[in-house]
Amino acid sequence: MAQKTKYNMVKEKITEWITSGAVKPGEKIYSENELVKMFGVSRHTVRQAVGDLVHEGWLYREQGAGTFCSLKKESAEPQVQISNTNGKNIGVITTYISDYIFPSIIKGIESYLTTQGYSLTFACTDNDVEKEKQCLQTMLSRNIDGLIVEPTKSGNFNPNISYYLELEQNNTPYLMINQYYSQLMPPHIIMNDEYGGFIATEHLIKLGHQKIIGIFKSDDLQGVNRMQGFIRAFREHGITFFPDMVVTYTTEDQQSKIVEQLKNFYTNEKMPTAIVCYNDQSALSVIEMLRGLDLRVPEDVSIVGYDDSFLAEATEVKLTSVSHPKMEMGIEAAKWIVSAVEGNSSSYPQSIIYEPELIIRSSTAEVKKTT
Repeated sequence: MAQKTKYNMVKEKITEWITSGAVKPGEKIYSENELVKMFGVSRHTVRQAVGDLVHEGWLYREQGAGTFCSLKKESAEPQVQISNTNGKNIGVITTYISDYIFPSIIKGIESYLTTQGYSLTFACTDNDVEKEKQCLQTMLSRNIDGLIVEPTKSGNFNPNISYYLELEQNNTPYLMINQYYSQLMPPHIIMNDEYGGFIATEHLIKLGHQKIIGIFKSDDLQGVNRMQGFIRAFREHGITFFPDMVVTYTTEDQQSKIVEQLKNFYTNEKMPTAIVCYNDQSALSVIEMLRGLDLRVPEDVSIVGYDDSFLAEATEVKLTSVSHPKMEMGIEAAKWIVSAVEGNSSSYPQSIIYEPELIIRSSTAEVKKTT
């Protein structure tokens, strides 16, 4: 509980600086080391608090420069950025721009398109279908030549299908990354997330774990597919499920709600010995929760993340994680859209599916033998 209090204290104080005007939009906040000394908390607590504020839109990161205050957007207006105004224009819509693995994906897209003389218009949906609608309207009004888009809530029926059909009617090529809308079956570059969930779970089973929890996001198909892989690993290895072993959440769910749900598993002696997490962000939240219960990773509980993001090596416990191609995906998406815009799409594959690998680090270990 003490850890949670410190975490909230850091978040609330930084938010107070922003709302009071002590830190203005575009201004850099204190460094990680300064925040650790200022609040007397662990580096992990600071990273989690700052990461949440980035995700919520209070802060944004610039690689190599630091973390800065951003305008807190209370409206549903999507975030739109234009990189330059020369040449043909490509639209890029992702769920997030400045957080987690997205800067690497976007850097890959931008690095190739700019060398080909294309301008880019970026937009961010925050995984909200109404914002996606506005992003699509913006792209159509700009008469973009092509669109790279990450679906919003791909696990649900999408109410914005008509805008994609309008792109098709206009002969404007578009490509979906990370996932795609099954109602459209468009060209796409994705990961084999079912296999990713499988290898994450199988790794733990081979270490002797049998009571394993899976945490998955249910309104994105990535999470649904990773959950399928999780279940397949149990079936193939003949291991029995136990009640409530799968914990799901949606974009709107507070992460703290998931953590509270998990705590219920660790209040008795027959607690799960391992957890497969939807991504590295959720894995770090789980590690923080376990620390608050005086449980060690991996000595007491093994943890596997997903995406092999920078967070995987951000704490003293290095996270075993499923790989994600990130920048490579961005570059391939850019190459695809250029080929389509320039009428050379027949020379490029319609879709690409990456086969993930498991990057094994120190957050997983053989299950403790009980006597």
